[in-house]
Amino acid sequence: MVRALRTAVVPLALITLTALAGVVLGRVYAGDLLTRLVIGAAVGSVLVSVATRRLPSWLVAPVSMAAMAGWTLWALRLAATHADLPGSLLEVSADAARNGIPRLLTAMIPVEPTPDTVLVPVVAAWLAGLAGAEVALRTGRVLLGYLPAAGLYAAALYVVGPNAEPAIGTTVAFVAVAAVGLAAPSGTPSAGGDPTAGLAPGTRAAVRLRLAASAALGVALVIGLVALLGPVVAGQVDGRPVDPRRYVEPPQVQTLDENPLIRISGWALRPEQKLLDVNTVGATPPADAANDPKATGGADDSKAGRSVQIRLAVLSDYDGITWRVGATYRNAGRILPATAPARDSTVDSVRQEITVAELSGRLLPAVATPREVSGARVAYDPATGTLIRPEGLTPGLRYTVTSARERPDNNLLATANVPAGEEVARVLRVADGVPDPMRRLATQLAEENGAPYERAAAIEQFLAEHYRVVADAPSGHAYPNLAFFLFGPRNGGGQRGTSEQFAASFAVLGRLSGLPTRVVVGFSCSGQGPVRAGDAYAWPEVLFDGLGWVAFNPLPRPENEPRPVEEDFRPTPEDPPPSEAPAPTVEPIASPEPVAAAEGPPARGGASTPVLVAGGSGALLLLVGALLLTLVAMRRSLTRKRLAGGDPGQRIAGAWREVTDALRLAGRPVGDDLAATEVAAQARQALAEARAGTTSGGSAPGSGTNGSATPGGGVPSAEPAVDELATLLNQVGFAPEAAAADQAARAAEVATAYVANLRLARPWWRRLLWSVHPSPLHQARRSPHSHARRPTR
Repeated sequence: MVRALRTAVVPLALITLTALAGVVLGRVYAGDLLTRLVIGAAVGSVLVSVATRRLPSWLVAPVSMAAMAGWTLWALRLAATHADLPGSLLEVSADAARNGIPRLLTAMIPVEPTPDTVLVPVVAAWLAGLAGAEVALRTGRVLLGYLPAAGLYAAALYVVGPNAEPAIGTTVAFVAVAAVGLAAPSGTPSAGGDPTAGLAPGTRAAVRLRLAASAALGVALVIGLVALLGPVVAGQVDGRPVDPRRYVEPPQVQTLDENPLIRISGWALRPEQKLLDVNTVGATPPADAANDPKATGGADDSKAGRSVQIRLAVLSDYDGITWRVGATYRNAGRILPATAPARDSTVDSVRQEITVAELSGRLLPAVATPREVSGARVAYDPATGTLIRPEGLTPGLRYTVTSARERPDNNLLATANVPAGEEVARVLRVADGVPDPMRRLATQLAEENGAPYERAAAIEQFLAEHYRVVADAPSGHAYPNLAFFLFGPRNGGGQRGTSEQFAASFAVLGRLSGLPTRVVVGFSCSGQGPVRAGDAYAWPEVLFDGLGWVAFNPLPRPENEPRPVEEDFRPTPEDPPPSEAPAPTVEPIASPEPVAAAEGPPARGGASTPVLVAGGSGALLLLVGALLLTLVAMRRSLTRKRLAGGDPGQRIAGAWREVTDALRLAGRPVGDDLAATEVAAQARQALAEARAGTTSGGSAPGSGTNGSATPGGGVPSAEPAVDELATLLNQVGFAPEAAAADQAARAAEVATAYVANLRLARPWWRRLLWSVHPSPLHQARRSPHSHARRPTR
């Protein structure tokens, strides 16, 4: 009995040491499922080694691996059931195997024990137990057998990082258990015996002396290491651990989702497009002014009376050109981290079953603020309360989301203040380049209204009384677009827009007035039935102390006729920049299929085979050369026609087509959902990236560090003149007759410079193919009148 207990000490120690790693890692997990699974892996791996101890060593690993596979599959199924994830065991296992490590390091704390977050710890615990048991039990080297468990424990501490309290208790327990295992007799036949027994007296003395010297040297080495490393280790006790999550990029949204505000105008033109199906479970909470931006401010439009506002995205960052999401999403489980509601607000629960129809992207619609999501794997941003599905939305996707909807006390709005300082600097930041009329309008509204809520209500009322909502207004919310929307002539397209311009104008004017603002994109619905593209709109929100984010509705009432802006505000006469015009559509085309050469009839004698081969090769080379020369000539003819043919407006549009064709040839095509200024930004980025790649791999011939062409080439630098070309294109889009010949010449100069610089930044073999690529000819044939296309939505 005593011998059996002594034999069991080391296996029990190995099980405990491996299980303690699961205890440490489980501190950042929700619940104790992960800890129980790791303990099971530790017990199973060590017991398999104990049971197969008498078998040959080469049989142990296959047997243990088979047992590990069974335990791992059972653990994955248990985790999938616990997290209510759909799919078969094979699908769940494959997904966990592909994404286990990145999802573990990007998951939100506390980590939901899902298949992809439990797979790596369970497998690592089993392998550590197997390796430790084989070394300690089969060879009798207990200390060496502790190394896998010690490595697993250190890895668990590293993964936890600063996200939990110091693991002092478990570390002390780890050391104590290891000491007990080392102190126990090994149970081997030679344990406790004299290694020098049976040797001659002289040899025995020499061996004992050598053993004593080795022991003394080992003790001295240990003492030296303790003296050397002890202060270093002690100094790290109070230090903050490194968080490995900072080295792993969290899930990202697509470009389409980074600024969903530009989708409003496109949806407005297709109002019957079905995007979602919504079923609100239980009684639908009543609408109120704080929750329903369509009801705030007394607006009574076609969507009045609807009670549920489904949020798609929250845009907090504005650089004067584009509103962006700017969120940091972390993989989350079914239960999302709870955030404290605003002090002076009430919270009601909304549970909805949502089925995706034709909505694309990764942003996952939900009533603010989501607390529980089932049926879909999500990533969550606590700062904005928005969700994404990293794999993207697909038609038929069905998920259930339970949200905690806050309702501020409207009676406190009149006396509420707004926060300030670093915590809200992001939503107070105003980018450089604000048009002077916008700044003066914000100053006028702020001077006439002192309290924060009065300023917000004044901006809301001003926009609702002086502007008109239309579905066919062009997209765009850069400073020039907003200035044209606010102060442009009515007969020239000004003072009209979609909810995009209303919400963006409110947010910018609010920040200029000292109000922390943001823009929200979402849908208004009754809570039951389909949600269509016509239900999409944007609204602004203002942050108040104790009340949280309060929605406002700057949209006018349908029956009200807008008053001219000049009645209440007269800006300094100037030429307002028009709204953004479209970038010509550049659609990807399929590469031409290679055509197999027709085989000629066999030779009937006369010429020898070498002569025939040489003649055929020469003819083929001449044919290819003629084809390449023809493509070069056609490309140059197309360029001359674009830059020198037609009226100035057509020449400016042709110059823009040269730029977009160059982007396509550089592998950076642009779509029709981008405005001209956004295409210009992409053009600058493409040129910068191409130069960076050229610099890392060797400079292109004749390219300078500033991006200009060779000095002898006479081609000036195209940056930042591509923005000037975008401005000229905007003018052509809204006033083609106003284009002048010198503007067309300038557009041709800018386009020529940009194309030359981008071509020079490409690798040498791509520069050879640049002039003979047929893509521009194909696009010109498909869209011969692209310059006359309507502004991009």
